[in-house]
Amino acid sequence: MNNFIEQFKKEIENFTPTAKAANAGTVVRVGDGVAEIEGLSGAGLSEMVRFDTAHGKALKDAIDAPQEVFGVVLNLEEESVRVIVLGDTGLIREGMSVTATGQVLSLPVGEELLGRVVSPLGEALDGLGAIKTAQRNPIEREAYGVIERQSVNVPLHTGIKAIDSMIPIGRGQRELIIGDRYTGKTTIAIDTILNQKSEPKESRPVCIYVSVGQKESKTARLVQTLKEKGALEYTIIVDAGASAPAAMQYLAPFAGAAIGEYFMQKGMDALVIYDDLSKHAVAYRQLSLLLRRPPGREAYPGDIFYLHSRLLERAAKLSKELGGGSLTALPIIETQENDISAYVPTNVISITDGQIFLETDLFNKGVRPAINAGNSVSRVGSAAQTKAMKKVSGKIKLELAQFRELEAFMQFSQDLDADTKRRIDGGQRMMATLRQKNGQPLPFERQAVAIYASVNGYLAGVAVAKVPEFEEKFLAYLDAERPEVLKSIATARDIAQQTEEELKTQLAKFVEMHAESLK
Repeated sequence: MNNFIEQFKKEIENFTPTAKAANAGTVVRVGDGVAEIEGLSGAGLSEMVRFDTAHGKALKDAIDAPQEVFGVVLNLEEESVRVIVLGDTGLIREGMSVTATGQVLSLPVGEELLGRVVSPLGEALDGLGAIKTAQRNPIEREAYGVIERQSVNVPLHTGIKAIDSMIPIGRGQRELIIGDRYTGKTTIAIDTILNQKSEPKESRPVCIYVSVGQKESKTARLVQTLKEKGALEYTIIVDAGASAPAAMQYLAPFAGAAIGEYFMQKGMDALVIYDDLSKHAVAYRQLSLLLRRPPGREAYPGDIFYLHSRLLERAAKLSKELGGGSLTALPIIETQENDISAYVPTNVISITDGQIFLETDLFNKGVRPAINAGNSVSRVGSAAQTKAMKKVSGKIKLELAQFRELEAFMQFSQDLDADTKRRIDGGQRMMATLRQKNGQPLPFERQAVAIYASVNGYLAGVAVAKVPEFEEKFLAYLDAERPEVLKSIATARDIAQQTEEELKTQLAKFVEMHAESLK
């Protein structure tokens, strides 16, 4: 907090006494992290104000006074303003003087944040020393307009076969991850960060993980995982844990967006994960009720839709004239009993460009990731896929939907015709192909090869339980015998005719070699 305060001290030194006097006020009420201030007629929304904590104290006490306390204006009323306090509310008393700083709330941004854990105000939380950067970005800003953007056409590979094949995500997209507790939402986000290590360094996105209301132990495990897998070097963690004040939890996603925009404006790609916006909505509801805003549906204020829309609209792929950078958003929403028709989930679904729906029943059946292909959609679609993935994934979603229907029908009928049995067998092997262990994302060329084998019938003689073993062994076989196949797909981002012929030859040869062991 000390660096944050020092920076604001420097920023307000240039203000003249007259300007300060015109933007002064007095605290009339304080409590629960919110202060009501009379005066401050010139204050603006999201402007920083400074509380005069030394006011009325003896000289010695004033010199020894603790750090200055700042607040952010959130309510502009006829006779007063209401601010959220960014610091110790216990230091603020009725009658205390308050001064407007003329500065919108901002935080430090830059490459210096890479590999660090920071608060929503940009203060280091990892014990590795202060973050020294002169560049600052406002926490809130207007999103880029239509003319300043271009269409999303570059894939952001998650390393998860079920997503990259059926629900592709593009750089600049907003894709919601939604589901009940303990269905693997955060796991998908973390695997996506880990998978960026397989991307070429020059096009690798900077990843920002925003923890809102999560347990500190969960965030600590996440940091340790990223460190062990070598992914922390291109990742920034913004932490406002469960013990953080509601004001910090409210600011955290906007801080993540501001950090991501720094890299986007430099022509780079950035990925920001908001984990999760359900807890962000709860923090905003808490602040709103303390600010005397009227509660609406399910006790959330009506402007919660605007809150999340102005956050998520900041995700964009900029036009070539602005450098062509992108900010991709993966917001996470937690549902109750798979109810995606609740107020906050429907709001965020309508703002985003698609959703990945994780289902409890599938999770309990052992399907990993537990993605419901029917309720999941990407509105960017194949525009955000490589040609290689387009070729192999075209029929997957339809075949899985047919398999689900036939699977339900199969429970009531034992006498199945040959065509139905063939479809069910193919669907079971497809489901097995799309299963994946946590923390093991696959580069897209390896995904393409595994899915190619499944959709083209090479798994027909393989037992369903041994499909993962087939995939693992065949990829190892290609690495050893024909590494040029995978290299060609990775380089061209397509399966050329010559490469496909070689792939068919190697698949047929491998199936023949292991026919007995994989039955």
